[in-house]
Amino acid sequence: MRHIARVALLGLITMPVVTMLRPAPANAIIVFDPSNYAQNLLTAARALQQINNQIQSLQNETTMLANQARNLASVNFPELQQLTADLQQIDRLMGQAQSINFNVGTLDTEFAKLFPGMATQSGGVDQQVSSAQARVTSAMTAYKQTMGLQAQVAANVQSDATALAALSARSQSAVGALQVSQATNQLLALATKQQFQIQQMMAAQYRSQAIDEARRAQSSIDAAAAAKAFLGTGTAYTPR
Repeated sequence: MRHIARVALLGLITMPVVTMLRPAPANAIIVFDPSNYAQNLLTAARALQQINNQIQSLQNETTMLANQARNLASVNFPELQQLTADLQQIDRLMGQAQSINFNVGTLDTEFAKLFPGMATQSGGVDQQVSSAQARVTSAMTAYKQTMGLQAQVAANVQSDATALAALSARSQSAVGALQVSQATNQLLALATKQQFQIQQMMAAQYRSQAIDEARRAQSSIDAAAAAKAFLGTGTAYTPR
């Protein structure tokens, strides 16, 4: 019993010493794998390239949207009101035509009343004089109306020159397809307005000339009829 107790006591005393004398574990060794490192670099490079591609795609989309915005941008046309007002003024002057106006429905009746041809001799002298005066007045009025129309067109030319300069500058500064198309249409509108003015001026001019020629023809008819009425069935001179 005494021997067993000594052995147990000796074991308890020597246990910490054995524990302290146990050797420490060795440190871990870091291993470098070049193949794995290169693969990681390649993966990172591919990821960076994808990001760059996405950035470029966003930039292209932004540019496309900006171009679409420019193509859809409109341009103002403040000169349209002035062009319309000028044409309305021309129309009012054309509507002031007297005697034989520009109404197709009443043209025949008015012309026959003013230029009756041989039928004018059916009335008396006073009627013939009154008709002749009416024809002269009609011719003078037609020329006056034509000159008024020409004066209005000449005044419109000055405003058209200003409008043309503005439209040309707007056309040159157009930034999109829509603005280019609208600027072109505005220039065409100005040209169309000028063509309308020329047509109406020519109509007034030809009307005044036609009335004057008809007046001259009617005067010849009246003179021939008056000479015939004066001579009767005889002759004004009998040779010997």
